[in-house]
Amino acid sequence: MIAKGAATAKGERKAILQPFVPLLANWAGRGELKVLRQLETAARPVALAGKTLYCGFYLNELIMRLLKRHDPLPGLFSLYAQTLVQLANGQDPENILRYFELGLLQALGYAPLLDREAPGGQLIEQRKLYWYLVEAGPGSTRSGHLPAVHGETLLALSTGQTLDGQQKHEALRLMRYILQFYLGDKPLKSRELFG
Repeated sequence: MIAKGAATAKGERKAILQPFVPLLANWAGRGELKVLRQLETAARPVALAGKTLYCGFYLNELIMRLLKRHDPLPGLFSLYAQTLVQLANGQDPENILRYFELGLLQALGYAPLLDREAPGGQLIEQRKLYWYLVEAGPGSTRSGHLPAVHGETLLALSTGQTLDGQQKHEALRLMRYILQFYLGDKPLKSRELFG
């Protein structure tokens, strides 16, 4: 979309066309490229800084890479907005990111199986170790190339519980593995910022 006049120093649009500012916009155009007509803020900007700013960029990049253009996913915007507010309020970024990733996958129709084994459908046991296969789920057959994750981590993720030290580590590896399957080989630029 083209925002005419936004690049000028005195442009009113330049001040509000910033990351993490909720906007109401009106645009026109027949082809792929649209022209911004009207623009106003819908709410206060979300103030992110330091690590949380990188987290915000990560959310944006995941959305841009995983969504198809013009996909109507109305629930995703509220999840995104809620996640930004949680980050700005100083809540634990690792927990926030894991649950955003799960919500994003669910919105796209790729919700991972977390509470039952695949195949067989047996309930996940807290103390048992599982190996996770994308598009199938957790299984008890040991495999060196699949991420290993304890049942308590899978169950915590499935019920939205706050993750502790080991669970955070396992959830991070699991979600990176699952997301990589859908993202493909091109690395995420926002992960480089964390380095």
